[in-house]
Amino acid sequence: MRRRHLLLGAAALPVPALAQSWPDRPLRMIVPFPPGGATDVFARRLAAKLPQQLGQSVVVENRAGAAGAIGTLEAARARPDGSSFLFGTASTLGLYPLLSERPQFDPLRDFQAVAIPGAATVAIAARPAVAETLEALVRAARERPGRLRYGSPGSGSYLHMSFEYFKREAGRLDIEHVPYRGSGPAMADLLGGHLDAISDTVATTIAHHREGRARMLAVASAQRSPLAPDVPTVAEALGLAGFEAAVWLAVMLPQGVPEAVRNRLAEAVNATMRDPEFRAELEGAGFELYGRLDPDQSARFIAAEQEKWRPIAQATGARLD
Repeated sequence: MRRRHLLLGAAALPVPALAQSWPDRPLRMIVPFPPGGATDVFARRLAAKLPQQLGQSVVVENRAGAAGAIGTLEAARARPDGSSFLFGTASTLGLYPLLSERPQFDPLRDFQAVAIPGAATVAIAARPAVAETLEALVRAARERPGRLRYGSPGSGSYLHMSFEYFKREAGRLDIEHVPYRGSGPAMADLLGGHLDAISDTVATTIAHHREGRARMLAVASAQRSPLAPDVPTVAEALGLAGFEAAVWLAVMLPQGVPEAVRNRLAEAVNATMRDPEFRAELEGAGFELYGRLDPDQSARFIAAEQEKWRPIAQATGARLD
């Protein structure tokens, strides 16, 4: 019913005039997570550059809570005039509908995909005393089933699902999951010797890897990370072709926004992402960049991601409610 109301509201707007004049006021980018995290960092850097393409300022508003559901729901309910849009993630748009027993929004029905500018690549790390290579971690898990423990920022988080994905693809390894309230506490316990392994982003793990306090065993991307060229991909380390996991980031508009406005915003995002200096800045912060996915491709990408993670989410039994 809410979607029908959104569509009815859109029909009442003077669509041609809106599309031609948009944007005629500052825009609001809703980030459904607290300030300071990887999603917020990318969002703020993009928001600072978009005015060069749009001629209007873009204000970032953090609406955290309920694993990203509060801010995402606010964006879904925003007026469909293009003045507000969501900067969502793989967790809120890919995993939420799979893990929530009472979903408050449907990413593919309540939103229009605009673009997927980039992602934070996932890394698998361990204490050096436990394993120096991914193959060694697999061997240790097989030799001591149920004895190793890995941490994540919470049950149902993308990083939790990523490690479960690795366990399944590596031969259904028996490694116990220990959920934390955020990546920081999980990393602290890894460094303190209370965990054996962890899944986190390359950007978060790289400093500890360089210091030798944690060993980054592999990155879950198609190519090696420029931040850690010494670290193999999961595919290289174990021969698991096509193994990829990255916390992708998506620009989304509420359903009902005119197509011309959606396309204008998509053009602005992609033009910004093609800027060499901006790309270098983001890559230096540990992000993998896409930035050339059009709205239709972005929507298909999100749908495909949901199907990819569905069996893993079902196998874990994790819930966000």
